[in-house]
Amino acid sequence: MQTNKLIIKALVVFLVIAGNLHGQTSQSKLPAWALGSFVRPSGVNPIILPNSESRFTDPMSGKSLDWESNDTFNPAAVAKDGKIYVLYRAEDKSGEGIGGRTSRIGLAESTDGLKVKRNSEPVVFPANDNQKEFEWRGGCEDPRVAVTENGTYLMLYTQWNNKVPRLAAATSKDLIHWKKSGPVFREAYQGKFFNMATKSASVLTKVKKGKLVIAKINGAYWMYWGEANVYAATSTDLVNWKPLVESNGELKILMSPRKGYFDSQLTECGPPSIITSKGILLMYNGKNLPGSDGDANYTVGAYCAGQALFSLKNPEKLVSRLDKPFFVPTESFEKSGQYPAGTVFIEGLVFFKKKWFLYYGCADSRVAVAVYDPAKPLRKD
Repeated sequence: MQTNKLIIKALVVFLVIAGNLHGQTSQSKLPAWALGSFVRPSGVNPIILPNSESRFTDPMSGKSLDWESNDTFNPAAVAKDGKIYVLYRAEDKSGEGIGGRTSRIGLAESTDGLKVKRNSEPVVFPANDNQKEFEWRGGCEDPRVAVTENGTYLMLYTQWNNKVPRLAAATSKDLIHWKKSGPVFREAYQGKFFNMATKSASVLTKVKKGKLVIAKINGAYWMYWGEANVYAATSTDLVNWKPLVESNGELKILMSPRKGYFDSQLTECGPPSIITSKGILLMYNGKNLPGSDGDANYTVGAYCAGQALFSLKNPEKLVSRLDKPFFVPTESFEKSGQYPAGTVFIEGLVFFKKKWFLYYGCADSRVAVAVYDPAKPLRKD
């Protein structure tokens, strides 16, 4: 009897080890063009949580509000003066459900990229200004932020008036005071895409002197954008953008969801795209469909992060993309909150002190960070 127990115990141990080895070998090795692996720092996350004590005098109502009391998520990030600044979406308690409350954009700063100090008031929010009709009362959502070589910060965010989500631009010199320029597609093609739902823009950047800065390609600024598909647009001033279209005038689709993969429902653009020696790297957020249409390895509706490579000579051309996500929901705080299906929603990417810091939203409720150190590469995710 004792011998049988020992045999069974040994068999269990063998199966566990074999399973672990299988799990390691079945993981996709990141190709040379991809960025990573990204590791969650121990004991750090989530770095930003809802806070009921932060108060703000709302210009729309004149009342003092707990503007970040319900959820804090979907962060942008950028380096400035030897620090990382995180700009994140915060929701109050004014309504019910995702998108039913008012969103404002808060600001936090960090000397090490891991521990943050928050401003007590938001920096971008609905007000009695020329953007009121586009931002009230849903608010200002899901920012992506990058900086020009001369120090102008560009924020591309979603204006939500509870009717149509519109991709909008704002600029700043200090990350606190922002000039709103409004919907980025208002002028292009006589306003053809002005009233279409648009969001999620990844402006093109490059690493210069140890810092990510906005770059031009073929003499113009470039961005990938879109939620259901990946599109592109160009600009000469960073605030007015012209989408790429086909000969029939319809938006040109550069990348789409794939049946049977983690990105079977959405391929939503993430942080600023990057010029690399291999091409243009675009990180994006894939959403998983149910059943055979999705990938059974991931929860139905889960948001996982992918990477795609576009040609530098022809930025419209998709060269390659990962078949498996490089970053997936694994932690409890990534699978509990407004969106319990599991979410790692990437929007902020910073090159800081020779490391890459990736900031992401967790289940539409919190903010977290992961770090990739090129000096200590781990090519599997």
